[in-house]
Amino acid sequence: MSSRNPIGVFDSGVGGISTLATLTKQFPDEQFIFYGDTKYAPYGSKSAEEVYQCAKRVVEELLTHHIKALVIACNTATSAAKTRLMADYPDLPIVGIEPALKEAIDAGHHDILVMGTKLTVHLPKFQSMVEKYQNTHRIYGVACPGLADYIEGGMTDNKALMTLLHQLLADYLDRPVDGIVLGCTHYPFVKAQIQSLFPKGTPVYTGYLGVAHQLQRVLNAHDLLTDETGGQTIEWLSSQPGSLDYYQTLYNRLQ
Repeated sequence: MSSRNPIGVFDSGVGGISTLATLTKQFPDEQFIFYGDTKYAPYGSKSAEEVYQCAKRVVEELLTHHIKALVIACNTATSAAKTRLMADYPDLPIVGIEPALKEAIDAGHHDILVMGTKLTVHLPKFQSMVEKYQNTHRIYGVACPGLADYIEGGMTDNKALMTLLHQLLADYLDRPVDGIVLGCTHYPFVKAQIQSLFPKGTPVYTGYLGVAHQLQRVLNAHDLLTDETGGQTIEWLSSQPGSLDYYQTLYNRLQ
């Protein structure tokens, strides 16, 4: 494994581009390959086994591009597949993004709304996180079916988005929410619309810095940080090649 090989980043679709935008800033000398599994998005409505099979197929594709490490830029895939992927590929450093609940708690919040896919909020991994803090905090885990689909679809109808958000969050708009965790990498693309439903200044947590710090530790531990400087490149891949222009547009929007 060469330190000059690229880092693979993948998501069920376009959501992971928001994670990628953070990683390219944190690692300006590294090369990246992003894979969006748009043809099979969203993952959140699938079973854990289906998500694992999708993720394994993507990893096999990325390995043909000689990646030196993998970032699972999808909360659902991290929860449903990361442990099995680490067992399948013991020589491949794997980092996964997770809902930034601990980050919100460490910041002093006590009434925390966690938005995620149906699978993410119901899997044991997230439930165990909630159980750890539920005696001292109020944590509202909210499944948000349809929200990732809206973002995958191009985000062209803001009125439809606001109607959907009101439907998903109706039970929480009058509660004393003092922190919001976006537990799906798609959701930051509509962060402003989500924040607009809560008191001004309500902070939002994404988990990006956490995954960046973990990637730094993993690359250091395996002596895989590149020794080259400058000339960063991003290669775009997808299970639905017609999506690549949309990937680039979203990435440019985040720069």
